[in-house]
Amino acid sequence: MATVSLEKVSKVYPNGLQAVSDLDLDVAEGELMVLVGPSGSGKTTALRMVAGLEDISSGTLRMDERVVNDLPPRDRNVAMVFQNYALYPHMTVAQNIGFALRLRKLPKQEIKAKVRETGQLLGLSDYLNSKPGQLSGGQRQRVAMGRAIVREPSVFLMDEPLSNLDAKMRVQMRAEISRIQRRVGVATLYVTHDQTEAMTMGDRVAVLHMGRLQQCDSPQSLYEHPDNLFVAAFIGSPAMNLYEAVVSPEADEVRLGHQALALSQTLRDARPALRGYGNRKVVVGIRPEHLSDSSQAPVPGTTLTADVELIEALGNEMQVHFLIDATRARSELAQAATETHELGELQSLQAGEAKAQGVARVPPRSELKVGSRAVFTVDTERLNFFDPDSGSAIWS
Repeated sequence: MATVSLEKVSKVYPNGLQAVSDLDLDVAEGELMVLVGPSGSGKTTALRMVAGLEDISSGTLRMDERVVNDLPPRDRNVAMVFQNYALYPHMTVAQNIGFALRLRKLPKQEIKAKVRETGQLLGLSDYLNSKPGQLSGGQRQRVAMGRAIVREPSVFLMDEPLSNLDAKMRVQMRAEISRIQRRVGVATLYVTHDQTEAMTMGDRVAVLHMGRLQQCDSPQSLYEHPDNLFVAAFIGSPAMNLYEAVVSPEADEVRLGHQALALSQTLRDARPALRGYGNRKVVVGIRPEHLSDSSQAPVPGTTLTADVELIEALGNEMQVHFLIDATRARSELAQAATETHELGELQSLQAGEAKAQGVARVPPRSELKVGSRAVFTVDTERLNFFDPDSGSAIWS
């Protein structure tokens, strides 16, 4: 068992590219920590520095309080699982799992017992004599995990292990990896670009952008209390709706275009810093599920009127794409995150225009139609507010 601690860790390549900047991160014993971010955010570089596959330009890497910056990979007692499985095709499942043990020249009976135990843990007992080519993608990934588990490492490192699987298998393997990691109880650093994967698997999630840590917290805290515009736009699917708005002098409402959202005293007490934005611009964030179809749920509350452009019927819900009289947030942080989502390109082209796109998640019984005028009730208690210049969340 071990802990992992990165203190101001940076990576600068010879060509001057700063891949990771001053990364502070602690992974507790038995914790599954997920590094998530778009391509080029530095997450895989960070993982490779922990593994010893990349040199650390500056900062300190500790495992169980021992500085390991200069230790070679073989002396760090870490096991890495890659996206491409890296199995030996001519070996059986049992031989693949036990390969590292044979290199260590353990007794044959001990190797056999460890392989059998690992096969049972991974549900591979019936496939130990099969070759990798006879297995499904999910089974091959479990063999790759077995080869790591059987070594009894102090730390697991996983680099996009599910990216080669189809959508259904990815969902199944997310649950499998989480179950196995909890049973083994080893500190795990898991890299993915898929924010849904990150949110469903991680005990905590670290969001990276351009080599810098944006926020590290539990999945629910990231979702409900994003620290900045990048996290707000990146975490959540569909993405958070982000609009420019002006706060009233008394900070009791915000105006989006020609429409206004009344702010309750409860919300203003929770975000006292809003009072300092009277007559100033802010960015307002509205989650799609915090917009409800007023014709189906006539509850008291402030509303937004919009034009329905597209409806995606998903069975358990409808995603209603609309245009409203407002200006989409111009922040570079918001645009960088939004472009990682579907329709991100369309949304980014509309940044700063007089009509802005948005998405609402409504029940399937909604009778909204494409081309119709919709009235959405806004759950104003759960609005998010950000400074338009710094991108930071507005709290106290």
